[in-house]
Amino acid sequence: MSETHHHNDRSGPLGDRDIASTGAASASGVQSASAAFEAKYLARDIQAGIITGAMAIPLSVGIALMSDYPIKVALATVAFACFIGWINAFIRPGNYIGAPGVAAGLAPVLAMGVASFGMENMAFVIFLTAAMQALIWKFNWQKYILLAVPGYLVEGLLAGVGLKIALKFLTFTYEIPAEQEAADAFWNGARIQMALISLAGFVAFVYLFSKFKDTKPAVPYFLLIGASIVLAQFLPVPMLHVDDVELQLALPLPHFDSALTWIYVIGFAAMLAVIDVIEQVMSNAAIEKIDPLDRKCNTNNSLLAIWIANMGSSFFGGMTNLDGLAKSTTNKLAGAMTKFSVLVIGIVVAFFAMNSQYLEYLPKFSLAAIMIFSGWKMIMGLWHVAHYGQYAMILATVCGLLVYKVGIFEGLLIAMAVHGLINYIVFSQADKVPSKTIIKKYLDKFSSGGGGAD
Repeated sequence: MSETHHHNDRSGPLGDRDIASTGAASASGVQSASAAFEAKYLARDIQAGIITGAMAIPLSVGIALMSDYPIKVALATVAFACFIGWINAFIRPGNYIGAPGVAAGLAPVLAMGVASFGMENMAFVIFLTAAMQALIWKFNWQKYILLAVPGYLVEGLLAGVGLKIALKFLTFTYEIPAEQEAADAFWNGARIQMALISLAGFVAFVYLFSKFKDTKPAVPYFLLIGASIVLAQFLPVPMLHVDDVELQLALPLPHFDSALTWIYVIGFAAMLAVIDVIEQVMSNAAIEKIDPLDRKCNTNNSLLAIWIANMGSSFFGGMTNLDGLAKSTTNKLAGAMTKFSVLVIGIVVAFFAMNSQYLEYLPKFSLAAIMIFSGWKMIMGLWHVAHYGQYAMILATVCGLLVYKVGIFEGLLIAMAVHGLINYIVFSQADKVPSKTIIKKYLDKFSSGGGGAD
């Protein structure tokens, strides 16, 4: 039996999307073609890189706003992650068409970090996160993380984050310029007009996405942004503002004054590291399925690129990154065949990071439409849980609501505690299994790679 088939028999939390199918090299051996560049695909990769890079701009801007990070820092993070991803493809390719970007699923966590530790300490938090991811990569601990956290809880977590993102950007849909504010009524004519424009933009975007998602997924982004920029020439609408922060290199040193804060920071960085790893593993499973040449992904190699990029970005105050599925799908459908497309994406994004004044032509309502849709897609990820059964669906939904209400870290821990308690009660009371046996079966799951109780 091949290595892939052997691992797919495991009862890991991702079921058929088990990490091992992406965590190992192809059973037929090392791919002979270059992952980083092939001359025959040059034109396709350049085209895909330009299209995906342009589409990545509004997504990265939205995630930066959600994370309370400067927009220029987010764009610099994406550009740097793209360059690292391309270089890594020469040495240890993880996937072949995955496009790096700032992690949407971690946006509320980063915002919480900024609020808790201050922006001056976030560089160290990201550095610590990268160091933990380096350990996960070195010892290939990803498989144990995914055995400990069921896949349906990850979907629930992302749904909770999606709800946070959608509601955060909802306010952009009815925001109006200060001079149009009315003292006597909130819903004046200008605000109602803005809400109707936003609604029309969102409906058009969703329609275009449903029409072009399988052929030209960047079309709705281009058309929405293009139409909104034209509209802004005739109607007063709120525009994006980009703080002109200076990107500079500095050692990511901590500035904490209490032992309790250190404990919190270490736990916080561990949560960032684990969620980032889980998202990348799940993305790789999907990227492998859409690869135009059916090439196998090596998730541990992808983690190598992620932690190097995260560690490097901490030296200029950057954010966490991963190969996002939305950008990777766009990259594939735009014609990408190798990671050279990612280098082109990095060049496109770097241009806007260095010339951020052009981003101020972007109306806020069009950015809101894109981010609300992105949040909605994360919420709809709960449908993936249906095949796990009613219990998983209920627990994932509860996890999502907890994440939205009390926070990502706390919400996931509570959901896992509830999951463990329910399993314990079922085994001990209904099946009359002794407590020692339950614990042994749970630990056996890790030692045997998936056997034992879930």
